[in-house]
Amino acid sequence: MSDYKKVSNIQVESTLFHFIENEALEKSGVSSETFWKGLSDIIHRLAPKNKALLTKRENIQKAIIEWYEQNKTEDAQHYKSFLQEINYIEPEVEDFEIGTADIDDEIAVKPGPQLVVPVNNARYALNAANARWGSLYDALYGSDVISEENGAEATGAYNPVRGEKVVAYSKDYLDNIFPLAEGSHHNVQEYSVINGKLNVMLNDGESTCLNEQSQFVGYQGRPENPSAVLLRNNGIHVDIQVDRDDAIGKRDKAGVKDIIVESAITTIMDFEDSVAAVDAEDKVGVYRNYLQLLKGDLSVTFTKGNEEITRTLNPDRTYTTPSGSEFSLSGRSLMFVRNVGHLMTSDAVLDKDGKEVPEGVLDAVVTGLIAKQDVLRNGIYQNSAKGSVYIVKPKMHGSEEVAFASELFDLTEDLYDYPRHTLKIGVMDEERRTSLNLKACIKEVKDRVAFINTGFLDRTGDEIHTSMVAGPVIRKNDMKGATWFDSYEKSNVKNGIETGFSKKAQIGKGMWAMPERMAEMLSKKDGQLKAGANTAWVPSPTAATLHALHYLEIDVLNIQQERFKNLPNYVDDMLQIPAVTDADWEPEEIQEELDNNAQSILGYVVRWIQQGIGCSKVPNINNVELMEDRATLRISSQHITNWLYHGVVSEEQVMETYKRMAQLVDKQNHHDPNYRNIARDFDNSIAFQAACDLVFEGRYQPNGYTEPILHRRRKEAKSSAYVN
Repeated sequence: MSDYKKVSNIQVESTLFHFIENEALEKSGVSSETFWKGLSDIIHRLAPKNKALLTKRENIQKAIIEWYEQNKTEDAQHYKSFLQEINYIEPEVEDFEIGTADIDDEIAVKPGPQLVVPVNNARYALNAANARWGSLYDALYGSDVISEENGAEATGAYNPVRGEKVVAYSKDYLDNIFPLAEGSHHNVQEYSVINGKLNVMLNDGESTCLNEQSQFVGYQGRPENPSAVLLRNNGIHVDIQVDRDDAIGKRDKAGVKDIIVESAITTIMDFEDSVAAVDAEDKVGVYRNYLQLLKGDLSVTFTKGNEEITRTLNPDRTYTTPSGSEFSLSGRSLMFVRNVGHLMTSDAVLDKDGKEVPEGVLDAVVTGLIAKQDVLRNGIYQNSAKGSVYIVKPKMHGSEEVAFASELFDLTEDLYDYPRHTLKIGVMDEERRTSLNLKACIKEVKDRVAFINTGFLDRTGDEIHTSMVAGPVIRKNDMKGATWFDSYEKSNVKNGIETGFSKKAQIGKGMWAMPERMAEMLSKKDGQLKAGANTAWVPSPTAATLHALHYLEIDVLNIQQERFKNLPNYVDDMLQIPAVTDADWEPEEIQEELDNNAQSILGYVVRWIQQGIGCSKVPNINNVELMEDRATLRISSQHITNWLYHGVVSEEQVMETYKRMAQLVDKQNHHDPNYRNIARDFDNSIAFQAACDLVFEGRYQPNGYTEPILHRRRKEAKSSAYVN
């Protein structure tokens, strides 16, 4: 039984109460009485509105199901008119431009990769924050970008053959982005700074310079023998590090030991899809790490090989300008925080009637309090140079729900005496009602919006759930080729550009989910920049460094200005349901799809339920490791639910597949000492039962979300001997 403290007409679980009192309020300038009264007032004012919005979601879904049941023939215009009648498609809004002020350069005018990381894992959070700068040599050496042919295997010890390939690739890249007026970076003997310009001595003793001298922006060390040469293109910095005594530098004619690339420009510290926070204890773990990140004192100690390592936040990087003055660049990624959406409630706080409170409301108020550390400059380091707080809100449905989030932010700002619009919002365009009404959604937050972002997995999950009764959906791997998806991605950019996001805010695109396939990422992910996105998600610091190469090559802001004007309206295309009239797949194709989905569900759910791991690399059915979180789970579970509803598969077939895939998942996790086999006892495996619930109860889950089932089952596991 939880122990609650009664304060200001609410009950607060003691773990959370003591965290607020003893940690979060410290140096915030907010009194205990002010905080608790403010939290109580906001909860009791907004909880009824929150509930009404969720009821509206349910009523809309019921209306859509009834429409499909009464209209068996496909009539696109009739369907669209119906959606307009029930305000699922909202009236078009007049043209406007966002007016958000005080947005940091990393968001407004500095395109680059973005990480999303579970903030409850301190090591991952620190790695992500420190991924602002990454070693290109390390990223290439440890990834499949460099082939293992001709003796270049990535062995345990340093392989000089592979190292030479890494250096050759890197200098080719320097020649491409930072070409010399004459010669090649391959032939450099020495870099130096003479009269404020970068001087480059080649093998033949001749001196040259950069073809574009403006690309040289700074150095470290002595000008005649710099230890670092700082270059810049499209706003992204590259630091050529020189040390002739270094093991790698000794091998290089110019003494170059590494090339450091400005990488993860921004990072989302996640409270939501990538964490498993089901109670007050878990929530405090999330909040505490975010607090310590903003204070700058988060640290973690771990053993790597035979060495004990303590990791903390990286300091700023100091350079000398070509003219001789000093300047600094942030050593850390600019941090957003992603709160939870409007759906879930939390028993960490109970209202005056003893009912759980909206978790998203709790998140906003606590996030706003924690952010005081940065706004007041209490921390060792500074996150926002502009005094702004960046909060991403996921899974909102339409403009009314976005307006509700803005009202919540208003009340939070008032509680802490923040100037209006200190709390900036990131709107996740991942639900069908939002993508169909994105312009109206943006208008509701036009003076605080800093970010819009597409999310294929959640968006597809909502597509399947909303149109559940329309017919069997196409195979999962075919979704990205569907008309609705292409239009959805284009519409996101269109709405961002037309409402003035370019050079003001981020237009983002989704995750590259295969962290071991970096060569493929390099060959494909530049398409997101060419499609107008000035940020996109990557699964690791290594991926951030490699994806940054795209931003060095491609001037995204110019693309936004030149190519994305007067685009068509994509609503009609987005309404094309990805379903088939007749499910004419071969039995082998159906089973293959079912196997893939079932294995994916089990592989993720078992870690969530057993160990509280919300995001990790999960091997797929072919043992390819994929980054998975709740969005992955949503699409896989809704896909099986849809095929089950339409008779493409049977309940018996699903259960047989689940049990067979459970054996594979057990085998894939045999190396994990904290893993408990699920195939040993299906009836008593809470993880297996959770996986079954997600499919067999999938039609009845609100908008196909996985949180209610996962939270319930995780709590059950935590309260039993089931958890190690």
